[in-house]
Amino acid sequence: MDMKAILAAHKRDIRLDLFRGMANWFIFLDHIPNDVVNWMTPRNFGFSGAADLFIFASGYAVSIRYAQMMLERGFLIGATRLNKRAFQLYAAYVVLFVIYIVTVANVAAQYAAPDIIYEFNVGGLVDHPIRTLAHGLLLQSRALNLDILPLFIVMMAGFSPVLWALLRKPDWVMAASVALYATARGLDWNLASFPDGYWYFNPLCWQLYFVLGGWLALGGVERCRALLQFRMWPAFGIAYLIFALVMTLAGRVPQFGATLPSWLLDAFVPNDKTNLAPYRVLHFIVVAFFVTRLVPRDWHVLNGWMLRPMVICGQQSLAAFCIGVFLSFAGYLLLVTGSGSLLAQIVVSAGGIALMTLFAAYVSWSKRQDGELAGLPSPGRKSAGHPAISPPETSAKPIRRSIHGWRA
Repeated sequence: MDMKAILAAHKRDIRLDLFRGMANWFIFLDHIPNDVVNWMTPRNFGFSGAADLFIFASGYAVSIRYAQMMLERGFLIGATRLNKRAFQLYAAYVVLFVIYIVTVANVAAQYAAPDIIYEFNVGGLVDHPIRTLAHGLLLQSRALNLDILPLFIVMMAGFSPVLWALLRKPDWVMAASVALYATARGLDWNLASFPDGYWYFNPLCWQLYFVLGGWLALGGVERCRALLQFRMWPAFGIAYLIFALVMTLAGRVPQFGATLPSWLLDAFVPNDKTNLAPYRVLHFIVVAFFVTRLVPRDWHVLNGWMLRPMVICGQQSLAAFCIGVFLSFAGYLLLVTGSGSLLAQIVVSAGGIALMTLFAAYVSWSKRQDGELAGLPSPGRKSAGHPAISPPETSAKPIRRSIHGWRA
C-alpha cells in the first residue's frame, strides 16, 4: 500500500472541510438552549452528534497533514510541528477561557443575576478565584461549552507517537485504542476536573474517535472496503438508524418514552456521552457509511457557492469554534432578555452562523495576506488543515434554567 498516494488523494478531499464546518455550525446551535433551530442538529435524531463528528474529523485531518510531514521530513520534524500546534490550541484556549469566564461574571454582576455563574459552571470564581483560574490553565475547568477544546488539546499533545505507529503498524494502533477505550469504560477511568467531578468528555474514551479518524485516513478505508460492500450493510444500517431515532425521541419526549419497556429505555436513556457509549460509536460509523456514499468526493456541489460558507468554517475551524462560543452566549442572552419568539430564535441562530462565517472568512483572508507579504504563494484552501477544532438574563430576575442538555 502506497502511503504517499493515499495521503495525496485525501488532501484533495474537500469533504473534510465541509464536515468540520458543519460540526462547528451544529455545536454553535446546540449551545443555545431553548432554541427551536437546534432541533435540526444530529443529536436529536440519533445517538451521536456534532461532538463526535468534530473529534473524528479532527483526527482524520491532522493525520493526513502530519503523516505527510513525517514521511517527507522525519519523525522529529513532524512531532515538533504537532506539539507546536497543540501549544497554539492551548494558547487559544487560555485566552478563550479567561475572556469567557470574565464575561460571564460581568454579565451576572451587571444584571443582578448571580445564578448565571453557577449555570455556566464557573461558580468557583466566587469562593476560589485564583484556584479556579489555576485549574482552568491545567485544563481542569468545567466551564460550560468549553469542554471540547481541552479534549482536542490533549489529543493533539499525545498524538506524535501514535501517528508514528499508525504509519508502521496501523492495525495494532487501532487495536490498542479499542483496548484503552474498553478498559477506561470498564474500570471507570477519567480525569478529574475542578472543583469536583470529572471531564465531561472522557479523553481515555474519546481518543477512540481521534485514532479511528487517523486509522481510516492512513489506509483503514481500503482495509474495510470488503466489509462495507457486504450486501446486508445498508439494511442493517437503516434499521439501526431508525432504532436510534426512536430511542432518542423517547428520551426527549417523556410521553413517548413512557410507552416503551423500562428495561429498553434505561439501556439507552440517558445517552452516555461522557464515556462514549458503544451504541453511540456504532451510530456514528453507520451515519458516516451512508454520508460518504451519498456525498461523493467529486460531487460538483462541493465547490459551489451554496456550501462555501460551511467549507470556510471548516478550513478555519479553530477560529470558528472560538467565536462560536461567544456567539452562543450572546444568542442565549438575546433570547432570554427579549421576546424569545420563534422569529427571534431563527434570527439569532442565522445571525450567529453568518457572523461565524464572516469571522472565518476574515481569518482566511488575513492568512493569505500574511503569506503574500512573506513572499510565499497564497495558501488558499487547505483541505487537510487543522480543526480545533468547533448564554444569561439581563433583568434583575434570577435565572433558574437547568444546564441539562445544553452541550453539543
